[in-house]
Amino acid sequence: MESSVDVAIVGAGQAGLATSWYLTQANVDHVILEAGRVGETWRSRRWDSFCLVTPNWSVQLPGAKYNGPDPDGFMDLAGLIDHFQGWADSFDAPVKESCAVSALDADGDQFVLSTATGKMRARTVVVASGGYQRPHLPANAGQLPKNLTQLFAEEYTNAEALPPGGVLIVGSGQTGCQIAEELHEAGRNVFLSCGRCPWAPRRFGDHDLVWWILESGFWERTLAQLPSPTARLFGNPQATGHGGGHDLHYRTLHGMGVELVGRFAGAENGKIHFADDLTQSIEAGDNMTGALLKYVDALCAREGMPVPFELPPPLRIRGRTELDVKGDGLGAVIWTSGYRPAYDWVHLPVFDDMGFPVQQDGRSAVPGLYFMGVHFQRKAQSAVLYGVGEDAELVARQIIK
Repeated sequence: MESSVDVAIVGAGQAGLATSWYLTQANVDHVILEAGRVGETWRSRRWDSFCLVTPNWSVQLPGAKYNGPDPDGFMDLAGLIDHFQGWADSFDAPVKESCAVSALDADGDQFVLSTATGKMRARTVVVASGGYQRPHLPANAGQLPKNLTQLFAEEYTNAEALPPGGVLIVGSGQTGCQIAEELHEAGRNVFLSCGRCPWAPRRFGDHDLVWWILESGFWERTLAQLPSPTARLFGNPQATGHGGGHDLHYRTLHGMGVELVGRFAGAENGKIHFADDLTQSIEAGDNMTGALLKYVDALCAREGMPVPFELPPPLRIRGRTELDVKGDGLGAVIWTSGYRPAYDWVHLPVFDDMGFPVQQDGRSAVPGLYFMGVHFQRKAQSAVLYGVGEDAELVARQIIK
């Protein structure tokens, strides 16, 4: 079976739905092809107790801004899924669920999308398959004992689903820290293999962290302002929305009893090795936090406000460089070491050396091919619930024009 459509959007997450909302307002015929259900990544690739790290008031999706009773709270998973589904229902988003796209090819001045139900031709395609596509494993991950339970972060559900014993979490961004806290509170012995991650207090100067990020212009940063293209892979500041939101970073985890260790280096003979770099990683994270604080300081200078936060003294910890799987009673390893782009199904030469699409305001060099929801597509806010609508409006305008 072969069908045709004017505009095809691949993915029914926030990026795809935001683009669809603007196209719907302009009466542009289009379809959204989704491998699962609306918001599938949120539904099936988050753990049971997941909640937003950004406050509810920052959910600024077009046609679906948060207007509930708890703007300063943090939506839990069920609430977020309901928000997405209600958004899609509100404008009858033309979503074809369970319609995974396995290939995108060009054929003259049209595109051909291969799906399980047949091929679809489109004059315009918007690839909105999300910013978190392929879980990343560090080098030497395959050296772990084969009988040791291993999960990606997206496969973790809750503490009870893990085998008994201690848990090693490799990766210390927001996800790694939140899972480490949850497992520690569940009585597990937790080891956190740390990398270089920024952090910030949940609240300072009578405002939430995200308020400072927005008002200071930190989310307005562009790719050109980053120290290098690889900086797109840096994690967001360590924080959590659990319990109404609270501080969660190396200092708080260390204080509660989570054992911090250096970067994962490999394993052999039942022992897991880590680099002797924990203090350096913590210091590097402080330096990255310092970059945010420069924006905060500049805001305070402009507005005549007192500087609300200064970095604490250095945290110097000599983490151990080896764990014995049996001796330390490890029952599981959870990989929370980030994600990488996965556009191998897009058979067009529009990607850089890191696998990110080369685009300008979402538009690629191939006429009619657009991207949405890419990290730093235009700004640091491009892939978050606050900023995705701005990019979607630009992409929709180009399509309409």
